[in-house]
Amino acid sequence: MASLCSLHSLNKMSRFLFSRSSTHFKLRKLWLSSLSSLVGEKNLILMGPPGSGKTSVGRVLGHKLGCPVIDVDDDVLEKTWNMSVSSKLQDVGDEQFLEEEGKALLQFSASGSVISLTGSNPLHPSSMEHTKKNGIVVYLDVHLQDIIERLERMKVDRIVGQRSGLSMGDILMKRKHFYKKWHDVRVLCQTGDCVEVVADKVIDAVKRYLRADSETLVSTRSQEQNKKQSKFFSDVVIEGLANDGGLYVPENGLPKLAAGEWRRLVKSSYVERAQIILERCIHPTDVPPTVLGDILEKAYSNNFSCNKIAPIRHLSGNQFLLELFHGPTASFKDLALQFMPHIFAYCIPKVCNYLVLVATSGDTGSAVLDGFSRLNDLDKRRTAVFCLYPENGISQVQKSQIIACQGENGLAVGVESDFDFCQKAVKEMFTNPEFTGFLTAEYGTSLSTANSINWARLLPQIVYHASAYLDLVDQGVITFGSPVDVCIPTGNFGNIMAALYARQMGIPFRKFICASNQNRILTDFIKSGLYDLRGRKLLQSFSPAIDILKSSNLERYLHLLANQDGGLVKKLYSQLDSQGYFQLPENIFQLLKQDLIGDWCSESDCVSAIRAVHGATGYILDTHTAVAKVVADRVQDRTCPVIISCTAHYSKFAPVILQALNIEEIKQNPLTQLHLLNSFHPLPPAHKSLIGMLKGGDSHKSHTCQADSSHVMNCVENYLQSLFLKVH
Repeated sequence: MASLCSLHSLNKMSRFLFSRSSTHFKLRKLWLSSLSSLVGEKNLILMGPPGSGKTSVGRVLGHKLGCPVIDVDDDVLEKTWNMSVSSKLQDVGDEQFLEEEGKALLQFSASGSVISLTGSNPLHPSSMEHTKKNGIVVYLDVHLQDIIERLERMKVDRIVGQRSGLSMGDILMKRKHFYKKWHDVRVLCQTGDCVEVVADKVIDAVKRYLRADSETLVSTRSQEQNKKQSKFFSDVVIEGLANDGGLYVPENGLPKLAAGEWRRLVKSSYVERAQIILERCIHPTDVPPTVLGDILEKAYSNNFSCNKIAPIRHLSGNQFLLELFHGPTASFKDLALQFMPHIFAYCIPKVCNYLVLVATSGDTGSAVLDGFSRLNDLDKRRTAVFCLYPENGISQVQKSQIIACQGENGLAVGVESDFDFCQKAVKEMFTNPEFTGFLTAEYGTSLSTANSINWARLLPQIVYHASAYLDLVDQGVITFGSPVDVCIPTGNFGNIMAALYARQMGIPFRKFICASNQNRILTDFIKSGLYDLRGRKLLQSFSPAIDILKSSNLERYLHLLANQDGGLVKKLYSQLDSQGYFQLPENIFQLLKQDLIGDWCSESDCVSAIRAVHGATGYILDTHTAVAKVVADRVQDRTCPVIISCTAHYSKFAPVILQALNIEEIKQNPLTQLHLLNSFHPLPPAHKSLIGMLKGGDSHKSHTCQADSSHVMNCVENYLQSLFLKVH
């Protein structure tokens, strides 16, 4: 058994840790003669657990970049103490060692160097703050099992900070918290990566860090000559909708993770998966990884009733349900809207008030109101939500929930029209310079949105689609790389667009099944390439969240299919606005058919599906998921698994569920209906947060307004008068 002293010998054994093969690897030509051409006087600081290869990677980087290499163990600690690190460890013990190690680092300074930290340096905050001031901290994120195997091969059975009773794995997991706290960029190391590969990954990661302008976003309607209008992530979070009426999308597409990187995430938690995925999609100078990590912890640590956040459950045959209703408002919108308000509050200027405009077809309203109510007091004083919903176009539970979610910084208004009017009213306010200028001048207030037209709202939805696929791998249903279909009930095309983006990032989804209710415009479009609103009336259904005729996020998909041809997208949507329809060019339509399958479900089939699934499995589907189940049964070819998005908890549609289960409905308030339904011990069980929310809803007042844009704008101004003092 090796002593603690054996740990230090890890830094001398890089050849053992990394296999080098000149036949399988060629050094890429790097047009860099020195570190100064990459980071100037800043240091390149390598951080990671013991055994992650910091010393060996640092040496290769020094050779590639032609700059000094400093190993903290050899070049700082041993020279400061005039003794070996292993001797110091034996003399003073863990706690005093960490303190003296930190003090030594505080006295050290360098510039233009590659610095390899010790595995325990990040445990000392003040020394890390000192070191980070003049450097870019690169986290070598090596799989836990790889680290343990390396340490075992070196016969290291204990590391700094390990207490009696804690395994090596336990202490390494605890240290992850400290590594995530300090890094500027992360390098996700795959099993088998040789040292040169990791070094090149470091260089690529640092190049990305230094080139923020390479990850801008553009409007879906932006033409080549207008590309100068590209925006940074923080800009589009604030603006929501582009000035030309288009939606923001990444100018150079989304990053793609390698198969080995995805495999690294199979055993990871939902929060860990979210952090890796979103770090790749959000430039670290816009939202630093440490800030992103804090936000993810706030969003997903205590707000969900299931610790897996978005678990996947086998239904029957090769069908699996992705349960997206465990958040506080019982719908899939929570997966984005527990996250987005914190990102929004971080990005907005501190000297301006913001009003977040929201149009909801049922679930978005309560999710936005709840999410923004969780901001800290300072952010709530300068950020408010104004929510429009169709007064008679959502379920009674949804309506009661929206009203109950109103708070000190949120107002909901029912409109005597449908969702399409609500969405149109929001867009009109955004694109009305007189109105937006008036709000800025009079109340110091700018407008933004939390609908899925906002990129920061859509982006986190990618995570749960990727996570569902990884869970199937983890459960042994598939191996990574096997195809999987997804079936999603959709009206605004946001949820299914997020799944398409997950494929762009490397998740091997095969077909995307778009499930509609009797408002079947997307089904007709997918089958014909003709998007036709002429003479079409929105029909109320049992699945109100997809009662939509004008699907906003479809614009993002067409932009993707058209190879970012903003001119074509602008032409199509101009025709839709002026003539009520557009026809896809044949080449674009053929590409669409390679991705999408569309079908729809009648009201009677929806109810029958709820009844049949409950009878066969004991599981209760909500009305939207029942639509998807019917369509999946009809169109899937059963050659691979299909993931059906379970987008809401059935309690939100209690009257229809009671009808489907042949339970005589008591004509009372929504809370009584929920209690009746829950008395039958359903699966999944009652949603406690939803019941608690409805219990407290009586103290909130309901508000309505006419379906007229000028009336809506008056409501907005009246609300602002109650919140923000006039500037003049």
